[in-house]
Amino acid sequence: MKHISIIIAKKKIIEMKESGSVIVFTNGCFDILHKGHLTYLNHARKLGNYLIVGLNSDVSVSNLKGSDRPINSQNFRSKQLLDLDAVDDVIIFNEHTPQNLINELQPNILVKGGDYKKNEIIGAREVEEKGGKVVILPLVPGYSTTKIIKEKGLTGQDITD
Repeated sequence: MKHISIIIAKKKIIEMKESGSVIVFTNGCFDILHKGHLTYLNHARKLGNYLIVGLNSDVSVSNLKGSDRPINSQNFRSKQLLDLDAVDDVIIFNEHTPQNLINELQPNILVKGGDYKKNEIIGAREVEEKGGKVVILPLVPGYSTTKIIKEKGLTGQDITD
């Protein structure tokens, strides 16, 4: 499987919504996939019929996290996500936030982790204005990509593809 374009995703979502499916959206860097991510994505998937993940591109991750990130390339991260039963599709985005992606896709449910407050979640207002809902899932204690990177001494030079 390969990540999809926004055009294909929009078409797919329209068809799925017409058949009564609930579309769930989340986003993130998912640089080093860990148990916290897996638990989070499995919970998100259970909220609807179709989980689409907005994945920060390599450029976007570098801008957000620093020049030594990402550790893993966007293609590698996308493939890892698509290999999970919980994830139906992945869209890679270059922007600093997924705002445009959320506006275009108009998911029924927007999901973020417990490290966010509702008023900090990009796209929350727009999703709710369209009749959707925002769900904040608890974090799994003890799991953090940043912590793993520091413990292992990894840098962006370790990028895999």
